[in-house]
Amino acid sequence: MPLSAPKSPRQRVHTRRIEVEGFRRDDGLLELEACLRDVKDLDYPIASGVRRAGDPVHEMRVRITIDAAFNILDAEACSDWVPYPGGCDTIGPAYRQLIGLNLVRGFRRTVGEMFADVRGCSHVTELLLSLPTAAIQTFATFRRDNEDNGEKPFQLDRCHALDTGSETVRRYYPKWYRTPGGGG
Repeated sequence: MPLSAPKSPRQRVHTRRIEVEGFRRDDGLLELEACLRDVKDLDYPIASGVRRAGDPVHEMRVRITIDAAFNILDAEACSDWVPYPGGCDTIGPAYRQLIGLNLVRGFRRTVGEMFADVRGCSHVTELLLSLPTAAIQTFATFRRDNEDNGEKPFQLDRCHALDTGSETVRRYYPKWYRTPGGGG
């Protein structure tokens, strides 16, 4: 169901786009490339000068390489458009600290702690928070979502619709359905 119609006439003045692409490398590893871009629809005066309408205020990019267990093997970050050149665009190398983390075991909490405040860029850090689910979707490309390999499917009990006591699980994953509040 779509959002309801706006209650009053309005003019768009800002757009933030977050895009994440997943790639399978020839060596079997996966890479995620992500970009966060903020654009104003009006000329935007900032301390470093006027940013013309349509030119990005922010354009941050991240690339991580992961293995099949979601371990980060390599990481790179850069800032192509920033409001404060010579400042914002120098933090990229700090994000090499992502190497060794796991995308699906405490990643968001750890990233929040590692890059809080002045230890990171708030925009790059926000972009990173999109990576765990994008990685899961990238891996999902190569397997059927309800494939029965004897192990509970990864996605079950990770969102409202896929609660093992839900009608959705009863219908699509009957082996893993559990009566709400009771046994199986």
